[in-house]
Parts: sequence; structure tokens; C-alpha cells
Amino acid sequence: MAKTRKATDSFVLRRTKIAAIAAMLAVAGFAGINGDARAGAAVSATQLQVSARPFAIEGKKVFLPAALVNGESYIGLRSLNDRLGIGTSWDPKTKITTLTGRGRTMQLTPSSEYRLNGERLYASPAYIQAGSTFVPLRFVLESFGYSIGYDAASKTVSITPIAENGLSWKTEQLTHAATKLSLTVSYPVFSGFENQEAQAKINAKLKADAEKYAASGRQTLEKAAKDNADAEKSYPDTNIPPVEYEGIYTIAQKSAGLLSLYVDYYIYLGGAHGGTERVPYTFDLKTGKLLTLKDVAGGSADYVSIINRAIQTQIKERKLELLVPFKTIGADRPFFMKNGAVVVYFEQYEYTPYAAGMPEFAVPLSAFK
Repeated sequence: MAKTRKATDSFVLRRTKIAAIAAMLAVAGFAGINGDARAGAAVSATQLQVSARPFAIEGKKVFLPAALVNGESYIGLRSLNDRLGIGTSWDPKTKITTLTGRGRTMQLTPSSEYRLNGERLYASPAYIQAGSTFVPLRFVLESFGYSIGYDAASKTVSITPIAENGLSWKTEQLTHAATKLSLTVSYPVFSGFENQEAQAKINAKLKADAEKYAASGRQTLEKAAKDNADAEKSYPDTNIPPVEYEGIYTIAQKSAGLLSLYVDYYIYLGGAHGGTERVPYTFDLKTGKLLTLKDVAGGSADYVSIINRAIQTQIKERKLELLVPFKTIGADRPFFMKNGAVVVYFEQYEYTPYAAGMPEFAVPLSAFK
């Protein structure tokens, strides 16, 4: 059964933030992609301070309209179309904005919901200003396979496409709904492998795990829903929110010979907040084998110490507040790959308080050589 935690990670924090802001944006729909304000388009209560900011796109410096919202960079959709070749379109009937490129399709709905290749994702909402739509830069571009960097001296954001393999995927879902209960577990189904046996092996593993977590989550939800209903009968003035279970996957890296992703399983049972368990996978595309941390570290005998030193350094640099001192990871620590680096992370409340979410620590593969 997916283990629950007492607090939410950054995935859950985004859900809370979206709920508060989405109400402002759900009036009608996004503005037209070409910049003209459509009838009934949602208008944000927040006035963005839009200005021309320096970007380096594949090494070429340009100035694009961008804004900062609570420390997060936003960019206009038109810039994605003109400068990065990400296709954008807007349906006036459904008021859905569609972005396409690099084997991906992302939809933005009037209620500020994002769907990538059919899977719902959580991120900060889009904003409408002067007939233009602004979206969270890092979230959207990383979703389309770009690496984002920042040079503090020149205040320049760098955008570079990540070399990827030709795999494609679609989203399948397991769902269940009842009175004050909902369950949705998404998992990817991949295609385009050279080795069809490896493809079948990986797809079977992801499906089997999704079914296992969905079955366990449903059992937990049904018990919680019954207990909550009994509590409401005993205390008529009490109204407990619906219970919820959701599995959302993220493709972290799909490079030559390797595929890495993780699934965040979120559960809410009616208390103050929910909890999330992260389940990562890194596969060898030639064999379909699930790789270990030692495998991706090149078999380095000192890989645990190397990662420990990197974590200690990043804790100090980021001035992370720890509940207990960090000492070491286990030899089989869960991880995923991203942009050519090994990423390990702290579980909820493992070392850091609720507000820190799930801190991630990237260690370049070059550190193990």
C-alpha cells in the first residue's frame, strides 16, 4: 500500500496554490494565441510587470516579454511559437489552448488545468494581460524537453533543447468514483523502442505497479470514506471533504539508451492535508532492466560518498532547514535521472519541514568518473 505522510511535497503545494488562483481564471477562457483579446477571456487580478528580458536560445541572445510572479518567471505564449517552434493554437469554442512540439501535446484549459499527452499536471496558473497569455516558463519548457539555466551576472535565462531519443508515449488511466471519493492513477504507455521485448517489459512493469497502487489506494479510500461518513452522522455539524487518491507521472529523462520517470502518488483522507509518495524508475532501453543507483553511477565503488558530499554541499548552499542532521543515503536510495544527472530527494518530513516540500539534489554523472 502506498505509504502516506503527514505533509505534502512541492507537488501538493502547487495544488493548493492553483486552487486559490484558478478561481480568478475560470471566468471564461484564455486569450487568443495571436494576442487579440477574445470575448469573455479571463482577466487576472494580478497585474504582471511585463518587460523585455534577456534570453539565450541555443546560444543566440534575444529579448522577450517576460514577468516575475512570486519569484517565478513567466513568458508569453507567442514567444514560444516565434522563437522555439512550439506550435500554439486556440479553440474559441472550448477555449482550450494547445501547444505542440518535440513529440508532445500540452493543453491549457479555461480553469487553468494543464494536460501533457493526456495526463493532468499541476503547476502555477497562466495569466492573461493585454490580450496575451503568460505561462510559467520553467514548467512549460522543461515539459517540452528543454534545459533552463540562468546567468546571474547578465541576468540572462538560457534555453537549450535536450538531446532525446525518439520514444513517444500516451497516457492510460485507472479511475474510480463514489460518494465523496475519487481515484485517478495515470501511467504512460511507450512506443518506438528498437527492442520490442524491452518495450513490452517496461510497459508491463509500469502498468502492473499502477494497478497495484490504485488497488491499495482504493482500499484505503473506501475505509476512510466510511469512517468519515460515520463521523458526520455522529456530528451533524461536521462536513468532511471528499477523500482523494491520484497518481501523476513525470518523464524526467529520455536519452539514448535510457528512460527515467517518477510517479507521485497523492492521498488525502480528510485531514488537514494529504501526503505523497514518490516512486521513481530508470530503465535500460536495450534490455528493459530497471537500473540501480550503482548502475547509473558507473559502478563507482565510492558512489554513496560522492552523493553524500554533493547533498551536504547543496544543503549549505541552499540554507535548508533540517529537522535532523543529514548523515548518509542508503546504497539503494531511490533516484531518477534528469539532464544527465542523478537526482536523489528527501521524502516528506524525512529531513526537512513541511514548507520545504521534497528537496531534490542533482549530482552530475561526471562526478562519478
